[in-house]
Amino acid sequence: MNKRPTIQTIAELAGVSRGTVDRVLNNRSYVRADVRARVLNAIQETGYLSPKEAHRQATEAKLPLKPVRLGVLLPNWSGPFHEDVPRGIQAARSELEKRDVEVRVCTCDTDIPRETIELLDELVNWGAQGIALCALNDISIEARIGELAEQGIPCITFNSDLPNSRRLCFVGQNYAQSGRIAAELLSKCVPKNARVLAMAGNLEYDGHRTRLDGFCEHLKKKGFSSSQIEIEETYNDYRLTYNRVTAALQSDNPPAAIYMANRSVTGCVDALKAAGMDQQVRVIAHDMSLRRKQMLLDGSLDLTITQDMFRQGSQPLRLLADLLQKNIQPENSNKGSEISIICAQNIE
Repeated sequence: MNKRPTIQTIAELAGVSRGTVDRVLNNRSYVRADVRARVLNAIQETGYLSPKEAHRQATEAKLPLKPVRLGVLLPNWSGPFHEDVPRGIQAARSELEKRDVEVRVCTCDTDIPRETIELLDELVNWGAQGIALCALNDISIEARIGELAEQGIPCITFNSDLPNSRRLCFVGQNYAQSGRIAAELLSKCVPKNARVLAMAGNLEYDGHRTRLDGFCEHLKKKGFSSSQIEIEETYNDYRLTYNRVTAALQSDNPPAAIYMANRSVTGCVDALKAAGMDQQVRVIAHDMSLRRKQMLLDGSLDLTITQDMFRQGSQPLRLLADLLQKNIQPENSNKGSEISIICAQNIE
């Protein structure tokens, strides 16, 4: 009888370490594409299943499950979010199809709360019995989630929370902690009297606001004053980010470091390169993409703090399906240990 394949089997077949196999199995975004492909091919070739997945499949084979419709509402974001979250959604959709779960995805075109509410209603009219969403922190959206809860339609937030709503739980990073980590790292890279530029995305999103607050609060604890920290909100727009960084560099007291709590890291780095300062000003960002890997390797980006956005796309759907089909209640928070610090020396 053939033995069931193990992680070691996959590692040997793909020519990588067990740790790399584990990162691929957990869909970490900082494994090189060719390495990921080798590991996935080895998994497919051997039919490997994790112990948890094997147990889940064996259990589900014995249980008749009622059909369920789930909705997903995404913001109008690009970058790593747009790449990794849809992969997670698709993985969960493929997995849950076997359980007679149908998934419909809607994407906002704007950051206008009314559009978010209209798309929530569209999902409800389609027949969604549970909804996973990432939306800006607005009282009207919170109220609509409360109304859905009254109707028996649970909502799970992911990536950016709505903590004052009646959402069932939140799946995502501990953003206050990730901001504090960025401040801790940056404080060790520049003098205590240095000026710091903190670039935020859209502070109406809880994740953006919480991350920035964590950064500023911890940087002050490390001896930096409020007057040393300049905050700019650029809505993840390339041109606006580029112009604000350029203006800061041309000031009488240019920043020694830039904290990018903002997805337009390219706008920041391009402005630094245009000013000939990309090797002088320290830059710390969040999340990973092919472009950010290149920035890390050429030294224009010093560090990036990643999160598991694949899981943020997949886990809410699994939790909603388990609740509606098996009556398994999720924990109030599903933040998990999703924080990794990446530099030029630990990119795979």
